[in-house]
Amino acid sequence: MKFAMIGAGAMGLRYGILLQEAGNDVTFIDTWQPNIDKIHAQGGAYVSRDHQDRHLVPIKLETPETYHGDPDMLIFFTKQMQLAGFLKRCEHFFNDKQYVFTCMNGMGHIEKLQQYFANDKIIAGTALIATVLNGPGDVDFMGKRGAGKMNMANLTEKPDEMTHRLFDELEKAQMHPTLTTNFKGTLMTKVIFNSVINTLCTMFEIPMGELGNFDKAYDLGRQLIDEAYDICERAGITLVSSRDEEMHALDINTRIDMPLHYPSMYQDMIHDRPTEVDYINGYIAKLGREHNYEAKTHIFLTNLVHLAEYHRANERKARDAAKAEKATAKTAQSA
Repeated sequence: MKFAMIGAGAMGLRYGILLQEAGNDVTFIDTWQPNIDKIHAQGGAYVSRDHQDRHLVPIKLETPETYHGDPDMLIFFTKQMQLAGFLKRCEHFFNDKQYVFTCMNGMGHIEKLQQYFANDKIIAGTALIATVLNGPGDVDFMGKRGAGKMNMANLTEKPDEMTHRLFDELEKAQMHPTLTTNFKGTLMTKVIFNSVINTLCTMFEIPMGELGNFDKAYDLGRQLIDEAYDICERAGITLVSSRDEEMHALDINTRIDMPLHYPSMYQDMIHDRPTEVDYINGYIAKLGREHNYEAKTHIFLTNLVHLAEYHRANERKARDAAKAEKATAKTAQSA
């Protein structure tokens, strides 16, 4: 198949490179200039697996403005807050025959995709696959090849030929997808999972294993999960796992599968990028309000993450001001 991978960050590079290695034609499209410059300069992206075997993988990379291809499938791996901008800049090469696929974190992206693509052309999923972008043009695939878990569903909940073709290519790439016919429930189950691990690990700047081994981890997770499941029941959303199954998944992922991994929200925080908490815990709270349920814990955590962002921004401003003052003093002394 011919793919356009829109967003060449950690997950975009992982999915795109694995699909490329499985024999597909993949062109990456990105807007982050340091990433674009680095990949062009070095002739590809450096790829490691669990910090080992770092090697250069040649890839094709363009910007939205320079790309004029006609792919079978567009794959979106951007941050939620970036998606509208990417869609606007890329719309010149969209057509009504193309399909779109995404495994982005959070919720809110489907409505944006529906502004450009028909429902029967939208496929979405979830990915429990740990990947770290070390820097521009340098990605680390965490876990052995084939590790992780992903689900996917067509928005119409009626998988067609293209949905099955995509499934087959992801299987060849050893992503091991599971095809479901429960679109909203599939996506919301991952949002709830992220609302526990991503948010708590980010706030306290800890790896997943430290959360999982905390003696009150179950209590913390259960409170958040119960609120979210209560809301989904009111909204008529059937989730793809039970409350107990979700708690078990949290336990296995934190303590056993990925104890040393820092979630993507943490990676955004420490690099002074906006987090997606409004699209995860904030989305759950918004859904609750729509169904007369006040998700007090999710609201509280959303505000705490924004407080952490605010604190880091103030620290950054203070550092920049001190640096500027020092430079001014040094210039004055030289004069």
